[in-house]
Amino acid sequence: MDKIKDTRSFMRITHRYLGYFLAGIMAVYALSGILLVYRDTDFLKNEKKYEKTIAKDLTEKQLKKELKMKGLEVEKTEGSVLYFKKGTYDAATGKAQYSKMELPFVLDKMVSLHKSQSKDAISPLSVFFGVALFFFVISSFWMFNPKTKAFKRGIKFTIVGLIISLILLFV
Repeated sequence: MDKIKDTRSFMRITHRYLGYFLAGIMAVYALSGILLVYRDTDFLKNEKKYEKTIAKDLTEKQLKKELKMKGLEVEKTEGSVLYFKKGTYDAATGKAQYSKMELPFVLDKMVSLHKSQSKDAISPLSVFFGVALFFFVISSFWMFNPKTKAFKRGIKFTIVGLIISLILLFV
């Protein structure tokens, strides 16, 4: 293993090996992040049909929550049957038949990394990954001597990247 002599060597060595360690995780996050850009489309999704019995006499709002369908709107009602865009719900029996467009299992699991909450088992990985990425940001400033042209140019690129990110964030 490399010898750590000072802060600069510590940052460079840690940055290097942490980068190798996280390369696979970064690839998964990168791909799932790209997929999330298209979450409002049916890109790579397949139709999956469901038929299940849920509580009776649900309101439209309760039905939307129970079936976990964001854009659910009841289009018409005939007797006790509610018709919506991708299915039906019989309020008398509680029988729901509907279809959803879903990503394949592996891609869905990858996308769930971005959506993790503190209660999820995967949340420690997400926090670790976020902290590691922040370490990469900080440690990158120790890659070059501050007196070099490369470092000064790197600071300019950092400032431009920060400004562009802020502009895109607030547009």
